[in-house]
Amino acid sequence: MKTVSDYFGSMVFDDKVMRSMLSADVYRSLRRTIDRGNALDPDVANAVAQAMKDWAVSKGATHFTHWFQPMNGKTAEKHDGFIQAAPDGRVIMDFSGKELIKGEPDASSFPSGGIRATFEARGYTAWDPTSYAFIKGRILFIPTAFCSYSGEALDEKTALLRSMEALNRSAMRVLKLMGDSSARSVHASVGAEQEYFLIPKELYELRPDLRFTGRTLFGVMPPKGQELDDHYFGSIKPEISKFMEELNDELWKLGILAKTEHNEVAPSQLELACVYSRVNVTSDQNQLVMEMIKEVAGKHGFAALLHEKPFEGVNGSGKHNNWSLATDRGVNLIAPGDDPRENEQFLLFLSAVIRAVDEYQDLLRISVASASNDHRLGANEAPPAVISIFLGDELTDVLRSIEEGLPYEKSGEVLMKLGTEVLPRFRKDNTDRNRTSPFAFTGNKFEFRMPGSMSSIAFPNVIINSTVADSLGYFADRLEAAEDVHEAAHDLVLETVREHKRIIFNGNGYENEWIEEAERRGLSNYRTTADCARHLLDDKNVDMLVRLGVFSRAELESRCEVMYENYCKTICIEARTMRSISVKRILPVIESYAAQLAEEAVKKRSLVPGLKCAFETETVKKLSEAADEISACAGKISGLLDLLSGSDYEKDAAVIRDELLPLMDELRRLCDGAEAITARSQWPLPSYGTLLFGEK
Repeated sequence: MKTVSDYFGSMVFDDKVMRSMLSADVYRSLRRTIDRGNALDPDVANAVAQAMKDWAVSKGATHFTHWFQPMNGKTAEKHDGFIQAAPDGRVIMDFSGKELIKGEPDASSFPSGGIRATFEARGYTAWDPTSYAFIKGRILFIPTAFCSYSGEALDEKTALLRSMEALNRSAMRVLKLMGDSSARSVHASVGAEQEYFLIPKELYELRPDLRFTGRTLFGVMPPKGQELDDHYFGSIKPEISKFMEELNDELWKLGILAKTEHNEVAPSQLELACVYSRVNVTSDQNQLVMEMIKEVAGKHGFAALLHEKPFEGVNGSGKHNNWSLATDRGVNLIAPGDDPRENEQFLLFLSAVIRAVDEYQDLLRISVASASNDHRLGANEAPPAVISIFLGDELTDVLRSIEEGLPYEKSGEVLMKLGTEVLPRFRKDNTDRNRTSPFAFTGNKFEFRMPGSMSSIAFPNVIINSTVADSLGYFADRLEAAEDVHEAAHDLVLETVREHKRIIFNGNGYENEWIEEAERRGLSNYRTTADCARHLLDDKNVDMLVRLGVFSRAELESRCEVMYENYCKTICIEARTMRSISVKRILPVIESYAAQLAEEAVKKRSLVPGLKCAFETETVKKLSEAADEISACAGKISGLLDLLSGSDYEKDAAVIRDELLPLMDELRRLCDGAEAITARSQWPLPSYGTLLFGEK
């Protein structure tokens, strides 16, 4: 019987395969490109292409694709065969370095924010050698970046790679100044936790709102939801376990370290967490995780819902982005050590993160902004739209002692005693976990809890990397100009605490009192995408991102335009879907049921004169009034949709936020009210009770 170690990574052209199939010189040159960012030698590319093709064909592959991530949150692929015609009429399997390095998809058919028009179709994909190629089915997938004919980034990966380089440059400057001569590079490591829902596929097919928008636009909560806290970490149903087993197998073949799986808080909600890897690899792998969840779910009779808020009334789904910094020697720069008060290097890097989050809180909010995530942020399962940092009591006390110039009294190690000798004692962590904090320190990493479940983690990590790189660069400038580096480091920590302590909050982020307190502190609170997207182009943000080489001005303008465009189009699709369902499905059922009840009342009164038939009469009255209001509301939505320009997306976004979304909320309220008094057997959509609990 095969064990996991026998097939883990078997479909990945990883370091082990490269070492065995490439010459020593080619392998060393490629590793220098991967590890140090050296330029790729064309001869090396040809050798790698030949080995990659031979390996892929031996695994049954017949085609290859440049796999990239356009600015629509999805992945894209175009398949080309290895097949070539030989001069003698035979067929050979061939793959060149040129084909490996460069592809040419149509750039005008992906979101570009005006960089590419329909008549300017040419775009390029470029091989990312730092992320391993892999095989799915009979296709060799080659991770690539995607750019326009004129060189602007049109994808999620390019800026991420640039931000990694910027972070490495700044972090290495600081480390060298602090006396670290052993580290040769610094990289961000990320572990992503993916939440999702599973529902029966046959029920999914009966919900047009799920098929068109990924979320239910109508639906009344059943008598039971998540109130009893009985689903979280609950026993996993056998059919879900079988799905998880196959999902793990497929991910492990792709070299993805899927490790933790469990029931989440909401009914039918699950979570999968993977082991840390370099941020660009984690970003690629998380896209694969989402794809494989959907693919494997279908094989087991389920539909996977990755939308941030597929059901009103229960928790939505996020994607917790656990971020840390490490050297090539494996030293975690965000780990406090035995005594954080005396750990100069840790405090300096911690201060850089604190400064970054406070200076660029707007960018962090923008990095997770989407129409779908707007439904979730600020709800019970997600942090508020206000950015803050949780540090825990011990670290907060350390920074307070530095600010006040007082000696720090380190708390001793605490052993947890559970009241009986049979249970083992264990060390209490020096910080709690705060599920209400957007950006929480959790011992040796920061957990960014705001990203949405169906979005790419690339852009949030671009912003984290870039803002921390900016802070570390500022610190390096100060340290280089100082006579005493260690005294300057202490001063930097002290200044950071004094100037940026407003961003530190260890309390309950869900309470209204915190929102009021955050306003007093001067923290931003951008509740929707329409509120925050334009701030991407604020001077301080543009200056920083352009200076670091992460974006050009044109690329930032493009991203802002794409953000508004996606916001508008997403909500307009939802509005059109609501209008269609309410008019074509819900209204006919309401009218039919009301007519049926009226007819029944007439029959009863003919048999028993004087009967009140109060139930029938009152229900017919309520349904008839609801039908009129639903029709009127759907008409208003139609009229408003017709007024949107479809070209000035920033202007349209404001109209959508202020006028269209309230109308959609009203239409839902009316239709849900009608569902509550209509016979379940006649309602045209599977109910929440059926979707979430299998109610018959």
